[in-house]
Amino acid sequence: MPTKVSEYMTAKVISVKPDLGVREAFFIMRDEGVRHLPVVDDENQLVGIVSDRELRRPNWVDEDRDITHIYDLNNDLDVGDIMVRNVFCVHTYDSLSKAVKLLLEQRVGAVPVLDKTQTLVGMLSAIDLLQALDHKLDAERKR
Repeated sequence: MPTKVSEYMTAKVISVKPDLGVREAFFIMRDEGVRHLPVVDDENQLVGIVSDRELRRPNWVDEDRDITHIYDLNNDLDVGDIMVRNVFCVHTYDSLSKAVKLLLEQRVGAVPVLDKTQTLVGMLSAIDLLQALDHKLDAERKR
């Protein structure tokens, strides 16, 4: 039986609301050690995602090479203004194989995990998938 997403996803998901300022989102990412924040409505339904990529200053390429501020830490914008709305996601019951293909095809490092009611219940990252691979390799070595 194929391994399911629910077995390796990170269930402690840190999500934010669309009206949170981008400065606050940056500090949540930094303090929690995450690079992706799912954006949810009041019913915990996924409405978008923001990553450290969206927080990077769009004009940083015009700056000097010794730039020290690659993030636009301005609360004039809300997360809802910069979030990606067309979110690629997986479900708890999906196979890890399906998740791997999605991350590779879409060139993303993590995806939100939804349950059967479309409620956000976790995140699945490339690190989680590497952990699954490591467990599989360990099991094969022990045979």
